[in-house]
Amino acid sequence: MEQRIEIERLEQAVNIFGSFDENIRLIETEFHVAVSNREGELRISGEPEDAMLAAKAIQALLTLSSRGENIGEQEVRYVIGLARSGQEDRVSELTQDVICITAKGRPVKAKTIGQRRYVNSVSRNTVTIGVGPAGTGKTYLAVAAAVAAFRDKQVNRIILTRPAVEAGERLGFLPGDLQSKVDPYLRPLYDALFDMLGAETYQKYLERGNIEVAPLAYMRGRTLDDSFIILDEAQNTSREQMKMFLTRMGFGSKVVITGDVTQIDLPADKTSGLKEAVRALKNVEGIGICELTDQDVVRHAMVQRIIKAYDDYYNYTNKKKR
Repeated sequence: MEQRIEIERLEQAVNIFGSFDENIRLIETEFHVAVSNREGELRISGEPEDAMLAAKAIQALLTLSSRGENIGEQEVRYVIGLARSGQEDRVSELTQDVICITAKGRPVKAKTIGQRRYVNSVSRNTVTIGVGPAGTGKTYLAVAAAVAAFRDKQVNRIILTRPAVEAGERLGFLPGDLQSKVDPYLRPLYDALFDMLGAETYQKYLERGNIEVAPLAYMRGRTLDDSFIILDEAQNTSREQMKMFLTRMGFGSKVVITGDVTQIDLPADKTSGLKEAVRALKNVEGIGICELTDQDVVRHAMVQRIIKAYDDYYNYTNKKKR
């Protein structure tokens, strides 16, 4: 069977095909079809259902392309997932305003529907809890929203914090003073800030006190007004730490809490403050809870496969136990 799609402009075809036709080759491989470009139209041949799904994916990519989005492997893989789950019509939800411009002039946008829901929750709610696996952009998008709010003078400070819980290692074995010992835990937050602001601007704001990056223990006893506060790796907070953190919020502040409940490094007898907060706060006005999935992973395709393989393995072993 053959499906045909008209291409109105040559630039669209170039964007869809990608450099060295890598985008189209990915679609051909995933759907077991052949795609050719003849006389201003794409011709997709293969088994009826495969050709139809490939056509839906290409139409969705054309929608993205017509709205000025660059099409790369990430976008193609995501759209293929949407087409397979019958959600290709939702691709229009992905084209939205830029959250922030990085120091190198790159626009930061939500790249999946789940990410868009997360970003919208951050803008609408006083507190947003973002839960999901590695690579879903929880921390990076939160930092982008914080920098945007700071540049727009909605807040006076950005405060980034995370619990210093060891993943099988001990703080005491790290060299240097206390700051040197906790810096490795805060590195992902530094990296995101450097990307958004550039090293010089970051250093300037740090010296002025407009930016603070500190372990969670430093938050005790403080009230944080007019601040955008991000608690990262929140799955490693105890219930007491989480309650302490949430009650630090002052007037004019916004809070984003991120974590992955599959990566808890707490002792087995300790309850994760993040897990408890998700259950306890789900119906509280002004608090948004967003659950991201492996479909929202925007790192290398292998990350998505690894997360899915682990999920399948845990589900299988849990069934065997039952």
